[in-house]
Amino acid sequence: MIDKPLGLVIQGSLSKGLEVRLHADVSVEEMRVGKFLVVQGRRSRFFCMLTDVSLGTASPRILANPPEPANTFLQEVLAGSGTYGTIDLTPMLMFTPQEEGSPTPQNGSNLASFQAQTSANVQLTPVKTIPSHFSQVYEANEYDFRTVFGWEDDPLHRNFAIGKPIDMDVPVCVDLDRFVERSNGVFGKSGTGKSFLTRLLLSGIIKKRVAVNLIFDMHSEYGWEAVCEGKTFGTAKGLRQLFPGQVQVYTLDPESTRRRGVREAQELYLSFNQIEVEDLVLVQKELGLSEASLDSALLLRNQFGESWITRLLEMGSVDIEEFCNENNGSKSSLAALQRKLNRLTQLKYMRSFSRHNYVNQILDSLDAGKHVVVEFGSQSNLLSYMLATNMITRRIHASYVRKADRFLQSKNPSDRPRPLVITIEEAHRFLDPSTASQTIFGTIARELRKYFVTLLVVDQRPSGIDNEVMSQIGTRITALLNDEKDIEAIFTGVSGAGSLRSVLAKLDSKQQALVLGHAVPMPVVVQTRPYDETFYREIGETAWEEMPDEDVFEAAEVAKADLGF
Repeated sequence: MIDKPLGLVIQGSLSKGLEVRLHADVSVEEMRVGKFLVVQGRRSRFFCMLTDVSLGTASPRILANPPEPANTFLQEVLAGSGTYGTIDLTPMLMFTPQEEGSPTPQNGSNLASFQAQTSANVQLTPVKTIPSHFSQVYEANEYDFRTVFGWEDDPLHRNFAIGKPIDMDVPVCVDLDRFVERSNGVFGKSGTGKSFLTRLLLSGIIKKRVAVNLIFDMHSEYGWEAVCEGKTFGTAKGLRQLFPGQVQVYTLDPESTRRRGVREAQELYLSFNQIEVEDLVLVQKELGLSEASLDSALLLRNQFGESWITRLLEMGSVDIEEFCNENNGSKSSLAALQRKLNRLTQLKYMRSFSRHNYVNQILDSLDAGKHVVVEFGSQSNLLSYMLATNMITRRIHASYVRKADRFLQSKNPSDRPRPLVITIEEAHRFLDPSTASQTIFGTIARELRKYFVTLLVVDQRPSGIDNEVMSQIGTRITALLNDEKDIEAIFTGVSGAGSLRSVLAKLDSKQQALVLGHAVPMPVVVQTRPYDETFYREIGETAWEEMPDEDVFEAAEVAKADLGF
């Protein structure tokens, strides 16, 4: 079946876009801003976004003497000739046959043969020209979307369907190989489904075996069961349930994790001897540390080595005074540091000393191809989350730097590290302008994938992230944002963002997102893929098992208490 043309190009330019006059039988009310259309040129096919709709007349006399509302006959006579609709299109991409004489894909051709033809004969390129006068305009169909965004079962690319266009039932795919090449972000105001979007992406990475994941699960939403707004607890399955043989859960609060029914979670503890002064810089605000206190911490570290915190906490007033006299330190600053660091003894996962290196255990899991979820349980306050996340990430990054250097020296494929994606929530806390240059997360974002490590940042306040870091975010998947500063931050480093700002501001509050950047060939608004039983069957490693009703109820009560509900 050949699609019906909607109109034809009457004028336009490369910089300002195309003006299209609609055919008489096409209602202007069917044209909506954000809709995707294609223009069939003589050689190339142009994939375009509709950016404006307007009405036109052939003569000023019609405007001076319009037909009466009841005179439908005259209105029908004028329609298409005397009165007409026009639309403005912005060409986004063009696909051109690579060889002279290669057939241009036609509407209505067989999908399987079209996919083969697309891979062999069609080249997808940025728009550098425009179609000629009177080129026909069509609705973008399934073939056009698959040409642009690929298909999930493409043997040459590891694509993952993240959703579908607002007005079509065809998958929009993200190229996961390109996705993990750079750090990425999932943004949106509270309640727009950022966690569901993140779980979708992480599931795709696991299913397609593109990289290993290290997920710092602040609110216990990724490993096992998660609380869903407006729904019964237990409807959102965690990654451990979808991929039981590939995902390992570590917990910083074993008691809470056991009560929630999480199976086979590994306990995780950190110790004072693992804390570096650099770890305290990130939580300086949360601990209320002054610059003088950090200087005192450096004195202690230089004097006592790894045991500096333990030695400080054991000091009495006489010991503090004696240390300051011997090392030219400030007694008041040292006493304040001792008082502030006493808060760390209240963290359930912190020990004075640990003979077992749990970070090395996580590294062993990642090296074995396991995906690791670090669950915080009741330890999800910002101080606890930021300190543990920073300590673990710094050491894992250092290990990857050593592995990458060894690979570059040996050129042996067996030495090549598995690409690692680190997921952090409340990302602006780690990447704000005042600390981004000093934290390990700012370092990873700027390195791109130099050492095979990238970030997946999840945040509701992208304006709080350093501009330099935002410019390095490769792919941005953004749900609804209302704040102008946040919207402006999303388009940091993005050319031609003017027309996209209004699109982002008009998204629905649920299950819609704007996808743009390195992993997709062009910006697109999608209805995000439902995270439901159908998705579980399509994506999961094995069929997940339902928990007994009494276990679900008990787990729900524990999770609500942990999260402060």
